[in-house]
Amino acid sequence: MSPSRTLPTFLPAEVASHNTSKSCYVTMGTRVFDVTDFIDSHPGGGELVLEYGGKDVTHVLKDETSHTHSEAAYEVLEDSIVGFVTTPKVVNGAVKSSHSDQTVPLSPILDGTNEPKQNGAPNGVPVFASTGMSSEEDLSKETDLVNDYKTHKFLDLNKPLLMQVWFGGFEKDFYLEQVHRPRHYKGGASAPLFGNFLEPLSKTAWYVIPIVWLPPVAYGTYIAREGCSSTFEEASYWLLGLFLWTLVEYILHRFLFHLDKFLPNNRVALTLHFLLHGIHHYLPMDKLRLVMPPTLFLALATPFWKLAHTVFYWNWHIATAVFCGGIFGYICYDLTHYFLHHKTLPSYWRELKKYHLQHHFMDYENGFGVTSRFWDQIFGTQLAPPPMKTL
Repeated sequence: MSPSRTLPTFLPAEVASHNTSKSCYVTMGTRVFDVTDFIDSHPGGGELVLEYGGKDVTHVLKDETSHTHSEAAYEVLEDSIVGFVTTPKVVNGAVKSSHSDQTVPLSPILDGTNEPKQNGAPNGVPVFASTGMSSEEDLSKETDLVNDYKTHKFLDLNKPLLMQVWFGGFEKDFYLEQVHRPRHYKGGASAPLFGNFLEPLSKTAWYVIPIVWLPPVAYGTYIAREGCSSTFEEASYWLLGLFLWTLVEYILHRFLFHLDKFLPNNRVALTLHFLLHGIHHYLPMDKLRLVMPPTLFLALATPFWKLAHTVFYWNWHIATAVFCGGIFGYICYDLTHYFLHHKTLPSYWRELKKYHLQHHFMDYENGFGVTSRFWDQIFGTQLAPPPMKTL
């Protein structure tokens, strides 16, 4: 299971049944760990692990007189978490509730009942381990810049970010873990990226997109008409281009912007990733780094111009109509993306806003559709409903 997905719930009896060398679970509070692979390598012998199979090991790990446990032991457990054990209170509540799918187990700390308060989740919604967030409201909570740097040893938001990524010497796994834990800069301002004369090039106001790209789209649509047999033919190919953009949007977001697993483990790749999309997940509410700078989009659009004229080789004007429909789709995408982050919207877009922001605070490895969920549904990457409350 990916680290950003919601982990399953186990009944106490189910956990207790995992007490053999083939499958051995232990618990700490409400967290369930699969320690099967650790049985043979346990310094005190596998029999000791099996003795506590299906049981809570909180006090055993803390009991230094019987067996001292290092930090490494706790790290092994953290890497082995498989879910949460439920309680009779949760089970009874789920049975009685008309919305049992929205009932989640107590949250994952030693004393699960304290977790929502400690982690600042007043509605009892658990914090997602992969992002450190519990709701879309958390995305706009200002980060304590000094403490954040001291705690995570990643990027100092008071200094230009790009060179920190370049010279940071970060391993890929650490970089990806940190860049997907959202921060929020002072009052929603833009954190320094270059720290020099290039800084303005990294910032683009949302209204620049229609100002720059709508005139070329209108002109291209106009000149494409003369090579089409009718207005209907041109409109059909133009709408085809608009539809194809929705697929391109999905592919770019999933396989280019989130190339995470296949990202080379070197500073060139990590820095390019940060520039292309990492900074957006790191600072998702930055108003001036939400839409694509025209220079970057021009570089990405050029191959698609050539692709359109290669696929529709028999008619230059039809290819241009398809391309213009696609570029209009991009304009809608970039504006939609900005409005999802920063505007109050009508009902359809309000649901889309909720869906997209879940991609940021809950599960960045799914939910790649921005203007619609269609391709997420087709390719099985739709976001699971978030947990709503604890009992």
